[in-house]
Amino acid sequence: MSKHITISETDRGVLRQLAEKTAELAALPVQRETKELWSKLNGLKMERPMVYLYQVCWGEMNVNDELTLKCSDPFLQSVEQNLRRSLYQWIHMRADMVIEPFYDMDPVLVGDDYGIGIKEDVLNAHPDSAARSHHYIAQIKDESDVEKIKIPTITHDTEATTARVEALTDIFGDVLPVRLGINFGRYNIAPWDRLVHWTGVTEILLALRPEYVHALMEQLTRAHEARIDQFLGMGQLTPNNRNVIIGQGGYGYTDELPGSDYDPDNIGFHNLWGGGMAQVFSEVSPAMHEEFALDYEIRCMNRFGLVYYGCCEPLHHKVDLARRKIPNLRKISMSPMADDKKGAEAVGDSLVYSCKPNPAYLATDPWNPDAVRAEMKPILEATKANNCSVEIILKDISTLHHEPRRLWEWADLLSEIAADY
Repeated sequence: MSKHITISETDRGVLRQLAEKTAELAALPVQRETKELWSKLNGLKMERPMVYLYQVCWGEMNVNDELTLKCSDPFLQSVEQNLRRSLYQWIHMRADMVIEPFYDMDPVLVGDDYGIGIKEDVLNAHPDSAARSHHYIAQIKDESDVEKIKIPTITHDTEATTARVEALTDIFGDVLPVRLGINFGRYNIAPWDRLVHWTGVTEILLALRPEYVHALMEQLTRAHEARIDQFLGMGQLTPNNRNVIIGQGGYGYTDELPGSDYDPDNIGFHNLWGGGMAQVFSEVSPAMHEEFALDYEIRCMNRFGLVYYGCCEPLHHKVDLARRKIPNLRKISMSPMADDKKGAEAVGDSLVYSCKPNPAYLATDPWNPDAVRAEMKPILEATKANNCSVEIILKDISTLHHEPRRLWEWADLLSEIAADY
């Protein structure tokens, strides 16, 4: 199949206009100011809490056709979607968003899998929603199935990558240069998130037999190690101390990375942020979390210069464990299920407290901003009392009752609260 991308005049005009607007916004002085605030936060010298929204229910957000796609080529349409969503977020729910004067693109990689697919029953919440309920059909049931997890063999499709870069450079490279590289904000070390796809969630939690689980985690960790070794060997890593979402938190801006030993022609993981999590272990004890998750995850996470840990699992009672096991830990997630006071006391001034407000408040009928304000008050009182550096990250937004303004108002409200902190 030809990798050449045919650019119609319509597609060219659409993307050119979006790129010019992006470049115009990227040149605003506020971008530099916001980067500095993120950098201070990540350096544990916060001026004020930083606020960001991601994992938005985009299917409910289109207003006045701002998100309506007009390109015809599938790849160019994906680029259009990225640009439109970025501009939409800046206009309507900016908070502490940063726009850079580049278009970031991953290389085209082939074979980034583990030799075993996903079998599942899926229930869509709503035709316009990306939120779905999953029932995973177990394919790994006991020790005899462990070897179904294969070591991936990843290759770089240079021809396809070159075609994409050349097409975008031709369309808008003079105003918005293409920045190519493997984005390690999106490559979290999350073996348990993958494992439950093959074992089922309930099934594996009821089968935490040490010999069986250790065999599974050893095989999957070896696969993870081989995977990131191959990424390193491709020479396609790119710095992520910029407007890259790190782990399940905020931006990676920091003066500490890529570090004094940075060689742009030989980037290593020690020059990058990494991220890890074990969401399915939300109800597992600290001792079991250490034995069956962290003892394996650290084999990959310890390669990175700085690390973000956690997602939706409550970690208020596991902060000391994470700090002890991950010496390069800088940020830790505090989900809506966390005990905010205990979490803030444990985090103190030595880590970033990555606060995850409850997205369910955006789905209530009617929408009640006062409930959000009431939720945030004790969280920010606890973090302030313990001198925490705080980021407020809204994610996992399943529905807004098709009222996009709810999210716009949330962004304005939290920005106001952060400014008054």
